[in-house]
Amino acid sequence: MKQITVALAGQPNVGKSSLINAISNAKLKVGNFSGVTVDKTEVVFTICDDIACENYETHIIDLPGAYSLTEYTIEEKVTKSFLQSDEYDVIVNVVDSTNLQRNLLFTTQLLETGKKVIVALNMSDEAREEGIEIDEKQLSAILGVPCIKTAASTGEGIDELKEAIVAVYKKKETTAKVVYSDPIEEEIRHIVKFLEEKNYRSELSYRHLAVKLLQEDEDTYKRMHDEPIWIEMLPLVRDALGHLYLHHNTKDLKEIFDEEHFAFAKGAKMEVMSTKSMKAKNLTQKIDNLLINKVLGIPLFLFFMWVLFQLTFELGSIPMDYIDAAFTWMGDQAKAILGEGQLGSLVADGMIAGVGAVIMFLPNIVILFIGIALLETTGYMSRVAFLLDGFFHKFGLHGKSFIPLVTGFGCSVPAYMAARTLKNEKDRLITLFIIGFMSCGARLPIYVLFAGAFFAEEQAGNILFIIYISGALLGLVMAKILKMFVFKGEDEPFVMEMPKYRTPSLKLIWHTVYGQARSYLKKAGTYILAASVLIWFASNYPKYPELELSYQTKIEQAVNAEQQHQIENELNMQLLEKSYLGIIGHATEPVFEPLGFDWRMAVALETGLAAKEVVVSTLGVLYALGDEVDEGNEGLIQKIRDNIPFASAIAFIVFVMIYLPCLAASMVFTKEAGGWRYLVYLFLMTTLTAWILSFIAYNVTKLITGA
Repeated sequence: MKQITVALAGQPNVGKSSLINAISNAKLKVGNFSGVTVDKTEVVFTICDDIACENYETHIIDLPGAYSLTEYTIEEKVTKSFLQSDEYDVIVNVVDSTNLQRNLLFTTQLLETGKKVIVALNMSDEAREEGIEIDEKQLSAILGVPCIKTAASTGEGIDELKEAIVAVYKKKETTAKVVYSDPIEEEIRHIVKFLEEKNYRSELSYRHLAVKLLQEDEDTYKRMHDEPIWIEMLPLVRDALGHLYLHHNTKDLKEIFDEEHFAFAKGAKMEVMSTKSMKAKNLTQKIDNLLINKVLGIPLFLFFMWVLFQLTFELGSIPMDYIDAAFTWMGDQAKAILGEGQLGSLVADGMIAGVGAVIMFLPNIVILFIGIALLETTGYMSRVAFLLDGFFHKFGLHGKSFIPLVTGFGCSVPAYMAARTLKNEKDRLITLFIIGFMSCGARLPIYVLFAGAFFAEEQAGNILFIIYISGALLGLVMAKILKMFVFKGEDEPFVMEMPKYRTPSLKLIWHTVYGQARSYLKKAGTYILAASVLIWFASNYPKYPELELSYQTKIEQAVNAEQQHQIENELNMQLLEKSYLGIIGHATEPVFEPLGFDWRMAVALETGLAAKEVVVSTLGVLYALGDEVDEGNEGLIQKIRDNIPFASAIAFIVFVMIYLPCLAASMVFTKEAGGWRYLVYLFLMTTLTAWILSFIAYNVTKLITGA
């Protein structure tokens, strides 16, 4: 069976994803383009050519939406790089029929690549509803490529598109063309005539090669430089460029060809498009009057986000409890089968507990991305960015940064994944770096524990509010600092298309959520499993048989169950202090001593790198209360109050508020940011910031309280 690889290219919001799903119930593959975190969606299906009695295994690569073949955003870099490669056979250019001229600007650049091209005039049903008629046969004649009307929602043109893919694939070379003004056409003819006379062999047609030479395409010049013909051709090309500069009264080639593209797109639209009637005010405009209203826009958006936030973490908590119980049961079964020894503990406390810690967040991931997919597919996400960009821009952030930052108050893992909605690499990296400043739900038990220990019950709520707001404000300040000193450069203009509102596609939402959930389990699950085993090992070794034997004797001599439990807790505290984790805690105590922390607080912070929920239970073990205590345990609250000075407690809260998120979140951050070096940068930034601010908080509190 022959294989056809199709590059699906188009501007944002032209319905590429809906079209790719309408083509067939295809096998979906979700991954990343090489070296970047941009999603790579690929579908595989079979096209049957009835005339030739052949089947073709067709792979469609859904390229990121791009307004042009530039490198303005990471998506455009990926799209340009892929289209310049030889990894595909045919380009299917998806065009929004309701915005023909703007979309044809991108089409002209695709036609200039010299590749085989098909134009899919998508959303033809919406165009007809707006009274727009397009003569696709005339447009085919102008562009030199097949133009097919399609509508993903109704299935219109899908079969014709499949047939065109096979037909174009079979052609020996492309017939795509862009017609330029007379001066450029004349220079093209001169170069083509020269190439014909020399009988030059080229992968591109002579016309396409001539255009690339006139555009001073860097790759073409490098390739031609080693050709014997280049010495003869160079004066001809230089003369041609001189004529163009003279005629257009400029030496900016980009400006010349931008004008040519615009003129060609406008002319093509005027030739093929007619408008029967225009509605004075369509549905999109009516809805926008409400949703991007200066007064009501932001309150309405905050309400929608509040609903999504509540659904994500309220509904998500229901299956989380069942998942937690299921993995607890599996751990108990593992110990029942393997025994209470080291193997049983490794499997139950290390491997099963570690995997469960990841899968437990899966309901949040699913609910969150259903909400985000709804916002995107309906066209509302663009309005959100428009509304919030003005405020966020002051701190070096993009309007779309709001969603991952708000999500970070629930859990950093889905928040890091939500940052994918940011298209510009610098905006996305700045957002990723400050998500951790939004206190996730796992830090709440720590705040509750210390607030309960040092503040009156009626003040605890206000303290929690101050902690959360302080973290958010600090995150915005850090974003500004990163923008000024790390991700420097002039602010890029905020340009975003306002697409029409559309009914969300359930199939598209399913593919989106399925891909994100599978990606989460694959990426985070493997890392957290290995790390959980490492933490288990560090907290359980080395072994001290004599110490355990002496305590076992004390346990047997205990007069009641309560005394036995107390002795067991003391044993666990001794073992943890002498473990590799305890050794690390004592070794790092001098680092934390200026903040007023003892080795117990240092160990609690270090175990919190695996999961913030572990901090409270670690303190319970270290204060000989057992590892099953929670933030409301009166005994632990009293121990905290008796053993930790008030200034140290304030510094501890500040440190917890700022330092590195949990291991699962850190691994997801590494993948989303694009490499381990970014995790090192995040660790250094958060740790240094946490240490400095905790040091200030400790000394200021001591000064104020006189302690």
